[in-house]
Amino acid sequence: MINMADQLALLPHQCGVYRFLNKDGNVIYVGKAKDLKKRVLQYFTAGRNLSVKTRRMVSQVQSLEYTVVETESDALLLENNLIKTIQPRYNILLKDDKTFPWICVKDESFPRVMQTRRMIRDGSLYFGPYTSVYYCKQLLQLLHTLYPLRTCSLHLVPQAIAAGKYKKCLQAHIGRCKAPCTGEESAQDYDGYIRSVVSILKGDVASVRKILEEQMQTAVRTLNFEQAQKFKEQWEALTRYQARSVIVSPRISDVDVFSLVVDTPSSMAFGNFLRVSGGAVIQSLNVKYKLQIEEDPAAVLSLFMAGMKEQQGGLSREIIVPFLPEAIPGNNKVHVPKKGDKQTLVSLSMRNAGNYRTEQLHLMESRDKRTVREQKTQKMLTRLKEDLRMNVLPLHIECFDNSNLQGSHPVAACVVFRNGIPSKKDYRHFAIKSVEGPDDFASMTEVVTRRYSRLQSEGSPLPQLVVIDGGKGQLSAAFNVLDGLGLAERITVVGLAKRLEEIYLATDRTPLFLDKNSSSLRLLMQLRNEAHRFGITFHRKKRSAGFTRSALLDIPGIGPRTMEKLLGHFGSLKQIALATEEELARIVPAKLAVKIKEFTVNQGTGS
Repeated sequence: MINMADQLALLPHQCGVYRFLNKDGNVIYVGKAKDLKKRVLQYFTAGRNLSVKTRRMVSQVQSLEYTVVETESDALLLENNLIKTIQPRYNILLKDDKTFPWICVKDESFPRVMQTRRMIRDGSLYFGPYTSVYYCKQLLQLLHTLYPLRTCSLHLVPQAIAAGKYKKCLQAHIGRCKAPCTGEESAQDYDGYIRSVVSILKGDVASVRKILEEQMQTAVRTLNFEQAQKFKEQWEALTRYQARSVIVSPRISDVDVFSLVVDTPSSMAFGNFLRVSGGAVIQSLNVKYKLQIEEDPAAVLSLFMAGMKEQQGGLSREIIVPFLPEAIPGNNKVHVPKKGDKQTLVSLSMRNAGNYRTEQLHLMESRDKRTVREQKTQKMLTRLKEDLRMNVLPLHIECFDNSNLQGSHPVAACVVFRNGIPSKKDYRHFAIKSVEGPDDFASMTEVVTRRYSRLQSEGSPLPQLVVIDGGKGQLSAAFNVLDGLGLAERITVVGLAKRLEEIYLATDRTPLFLDKNSSSLRLLMQLRNEAHRFGITFHRKKRSAGFTRSALLDIPGIGPRTMEKLLGHFGSLKQIALATEEELARIVPAKLAVKIKEFTVNQGTGS
């Protein structure tokens, strides 16, 4: 077997494509070069300032292969084909748009025009790809509005049509198709529609509009006004379609525009491709590349152009770019405009590439932040599981807190955390129903019973951890309920006391003290504080409503309906107390207005 040193010595000073192979014989990198020997030796020359990724790649190279070609253009195209076929690990990874929709004109008798996501090389014509499915469908709808194209999948060969195998469908009856399946439309007429469709899809809207104008004038001269109106409607639809394109300049025709923005920190390159026809931008496409090793922007631009040439089935004769590529894939005229409309067009493409770069980097940053946050949460929950001696990770945690004022208006709150963050849609309030007076233990018993008996009956998921705001007494009340429901083995329940932030376990008399900076304790305190906030807000609201109701109902002559009428008009008890007798008399009888005023003055409610 020839070693690497011998292979390097035998490389020719010719244009070609080289391939690096690893110890398993797999191609890990494909490259092109004007001079194979000079380019490949750059990787293995001592003292070269190579990046970490490139050094890693070179360390894996065990052998190389190369192919000599005639021109740089041939080398570029061969490199592009090999990268797509082999997909080497260290080459630029093109995030291609193979899933984008295309418009296909089938190679068949009476061709169909339809949307597809698969390009089959069967002689059919493909136009696209379109980055917007909505735009693709709108364009198809326009074409079917302009021309009576068939939508069926029948095999319309002349023999089958002559034999009368087919019948008219609904599309033919409503005038959207001229029934070529029954021989009512000739292949010659239908092919005329297809030629116009292909012209529109290629961007030649002006010539189709001119044909429609001539047909409209001919129909008018022959007094066929109904047909002239149809031609006019088609002309207007085509005009609206063209108006949606970005007008560049009527002097610019059949030009392709390429631009490229390289983001070195992320090792990414972002490209934009514009196709201009008849002075209008008829196609725009963004692509992104992952640069595995350092690449000159000119080389990346060459690869971008080669890829688009293969994808589009060819490029326009004239190509404008912000800087010259390393090689040109064909005999196209490539230049860098310095001023005028073409320079404006390059600026437009560069702006699109820059916007695409910003958008993609933002998405990547968001994904990275989410990943870091998820890793941090996973670590925190794992620590909590270990600290509380749990068997499972506490992905679903619930916390309970009681609130009352000397036993009046007792309420409770349940807050829910999923994956370490609040799940506010799952929060619940509880109005205590069976407890009289300030009895925290009985209130906790009622709330926990109501919560988990309901979850059991509904078959809803149960939490792995329940946190009780309180000490040993509240914890015992909650644990006894769970034990009675048969859930004590499935749910871990702990109590968090406020004074020293000690943690009580249901199965251990000795409290657990965690480090004040522990992520486990911080999470439990966040749960407790959130439950307290949620509960106290509900308690204040209920207490305020109860005070308003009781104060008004204590006035002789006021019942629930009158109270609702007063509150509905004035909004609150304070506003009722501030109102004059005349204002009150507009809502209730004058005698009752006097009583209300006397009552509020005596009670001092207006203060």
